[in-house]
Amino acid sequence: MLELKEKENPMREIILEKVVINLGIGQSGDRIQNGIKMLEKLLNRKPATTIAKKTIKNFGIRKKETIGLKVTLRGEEARDFLMKALQVKEMKLSKKSINAGNFSFGIQEHIDLPGVDYDPDIGIFGMDVCVSLKRRGYRVAERRIARAKVGSKHRITKEETIRWLESLGVTVE
Repeated sequence: MLELKEKENPMREIILEKVVINLGIGQSGDRIQNGIKMLEKLLNRKPATTIAKKTIKNFGIRKKETIGLKVTLRGEEARDFLMKALQVKEMKLSKKSINAGNFSFGIQEHIDLPGVDYDPDIGIFGMDVCVSLKRRGYRVAERRIARAKVGSKHRITKEETIRWLESLGVTVE
């Protein structure tokens, strides 16, 4: 009797969709300009600015004031940066930071990244790294015409996210 090998369905493959790097600076002015310089130097990309939604007097934040920066990476750039960022975390992540198809972690000092030197003119920044995973076929939920929901069996679970991370060599505690 011939045994048929079960082939892995290519639609079930988990793909790195994007990596978003956030800098929550909390004030405008020179600190924002230094953050822009640092991100441009680190990623060769111009960051988008984030603005305050409301005024918080205790923190000295006014509505519509620029208080943060973010950059979105996709493709090979995203994979390269993710591997550098995971090296800073010593290839270890907490289960608490992992969600269904997404995970996040923080880097306290950007100078911990491999190949980055301290520049006294810029200073030191911490950053949040947010990663989104997807499968082929997720476009049906995003397109304009004939939009549909992604079925529950096609969504990425927390366990699948952990397995994907372990395939990269990351220890999940």
